[in-house]
Amino acid sequence: MKFRSKSLWIAVSIFALLALVAVSGFAQVSGRGGAKAQVLGAEDPSKQITVTMWLNQHNKAEFDALVRQMYDRSSPSYHHWLTIKDYQARFAPSAADMAVVQKYLAEHNLKVVYTDKLNHAVSARGTVADVERATGVQLNRVLINGEEHRLPNAEAKISGATSKLVYAVQGLNDFKYQSHAKFPVDPDTGNPMPKIPLSKAVPLSKLGPAVQYFNANCFGAPQGRDFVGPDGVQAHYTGTRYGINIFDGPPSLPPCGYDAPQFDKAFGLTSLYAKGLDGTGQTVAIVDAYGSDTITGDANIFAAINGLPALTSSNFAIYYPTGPTSCGNATGPGCGWDTETSLDVEWSHSVAPGANIALVLGLDASFTSLDLSDLFAVETELAAVVSNSWGAPEIELILLDPGELIVQNNIAETGAALGISLNFSSGDSGDFLAAVGETTVSMPAAAPYATGVGGTSLFLNPDHTIKVQTGWGTNLTRIASYAPSGDTGQPPIIPPDFIGFYFGAGGGVSGFWPLPPYQSTYGLTGSWRLVPDIAMPADPYTGAEFIDTESAETFISVVGGTSWACPTFSGIWAIATQAVGAPLGQAAPLLYSLPAGLITDIVAVEGPDNVSGYTYVPGTPKVNYTSAELLAPVQVTDFVGMLYNGTSTRWYAISFGTDSSLATGPGWDDVTGLGTPNVAAFVAEVAKAK
Repeated sequence: MKFRSKSLWIAVSIFALLALVAVSGFAQVSGRGGAKAQVLGAEDPSKQITVTMWLNQHNKAEFDALVRQMYDRSSPSYHHWLTIKDYQARFAPSAADMAVVQKYLAEHNLKVVYTDKLNHAVSARGTVADVERATGVQLNRVLINGEEHRLPNAEAKISGATSKLVYAVQGLNDFKYQSHAKFPVDPDTGNPMPKIPLSKAVPLSKLGPAVQYFNANCFGAPQGRDFVGPDGVQAHYTGTRYGINIFDGPPSLPPCGYDAPQFDKAFGLTSLYAKGLDGTGQTVAIVDAYGSDTITGDANIFAAINGLPALTSSNFAIYYPTGPTSCGNATGPGCGWDTETSLDVEWSHSVAPGANIALVLGLDASFTSLDLSDLFAVETELAAVVSNSWGAPEIELILLDPGELIVQNNIAETGAALGISLNFSSGDSGDFLAAVGETTVSMPAAAPYATGVGGTSLFLNPDHTIKVQTGWGTNLTRIASYAPSGDTGQPPIIPPDFIGFYFGAGGGVSGFWPLPPYQSTYGLTGSWRLVPDIAMPADPYTGAEFIDTESAETFISVVGGTSWACPTFSGIWAIATQAVGAPLGQAAPLLYSLPAGLITDIVAVEGPDNVSGYTYVPGTPKVNYTSAELLAPVQVTDFVGMLYNGTSTRWYAISFGTDSSLATGPGWDDVTGLGTPNVAAFVAEVAKAK
């Protein structure tokens, strides 16, 4: 189901949920994605929590109109950004507003622990009981999809003069944003592919530019495989091989993956570097949660391997706007965001090696921490581009925290008014149906003032030019089991074991935000915001090499997800900003106004030798399987299907371009948006935007 109805439906759903949660003893209520939520009881009234109140901007209607004009080529205000001083004087909440809200918090025994530079938000800490009195709600513990959460029984109600100043209260629930980094999965175990200790891949003394570790030949040669089992059972499959022999070792470690020089060649970045266009004079701001304790050392190993400048105090800085945080990955498994942080820093640096990097770390992955971190990047004007590789299903926010939708779009709009582009990855769960039980998009990528970055699968020629690029979406099917010994004699699996959809780029139709002018002017139809706007490689099976340290061991691995796509596009945007010599503002409106040919339209691709085959059981007819029957794509007729040997002796059929119910096709599509930048021509044309 697409959530395309509007505010009345949303309001009814929200209040139906909240009312049910409020009823003492009511055990089952509608929860995340149509699942059931069990009310466990009231939250401990003595528990300490932090809430954040977001203040209304002044002259909001005037501000909205002005920002629209900034992105209207026919307006005299086109690309005439506000200065921080002008914004503060005309539109930011005032110090007097903030004083009123702080007084209200103090009257309810809540201690202020954070305010931002321009009075947009104030965080205060106190007991659950005090928070409940201040906000007019009851906080309950609720079990949703097997996870325990805090949830209010109603929307917050602020009393007195403060009620006219505050538009959202955060912290009443404890939901978090999720990283959009994805490892290729070992289908034998269902776990991420094993990481390779760097010391075992190559001696550290031999580190040097463009040392190759992983196989870059993702699109292998056609071959046939025979599988024979007991009692004459057999199967035969033919098709393109994904990658090469998984037992070959460096420089062909499994799975397929690319280093920085290979990526640069594929997207034409090397020609820009030759002209001095590498991001020099610009900064890429990256917002993440927690961070990585070893990020500088890891990024510099990555830089040494790939021939990049080292990160030093002159081109790399870390900010902690919500307080010091530590991931702990140096001594243990940590918080899980070390992968995200390493991927973001290493690959934004790879694409724009001359740019500075400002890493802004939230205390945790809560809505509040990451929102305040984005706000910090905007208010301090750290960079003309801010990369965010995280998100949450929009439907969850619509049902459980609608104020968060407004908070994020307001931050992005403020950035847009100052000439800053906030870019967000579009997610890794396709249409989200398998993940949350409903079709939805990722937020904040869906916000009208955000630029949503989708994902592709990338296959290169031997000279590292692009051979095939299609939308990212993966289905898997087991076709043969373990060999009794060695790498031959695998018995066939009859019938084939359809694992189905694994992951793919997020996208689709917003259930909350109207279609923005830049999409309607382009010619897109419908009433609601469409996601994504642009794309870059994201498929972890055609993924990115990166360096990370865990438990004091440094690893080299392949990773992907739209968390790879977002920092690489953000690096390209920094180079475009360098070429212009001035901030370009939100990327999305400009993308939709570019002439044809500057963005490569990514379409569905039918593989030249897609996997097919048959199974045979003595005494019964052969059963033939086409590639579509093996990989069971949804609403897809053209895709790439390959033979895949995992990390054991088992064999699979794997698809590229089968993204849940989403489809790659001519023009804008809900997997890749407008497509991928034709980088050299793209930067040259964008440079004319001023």
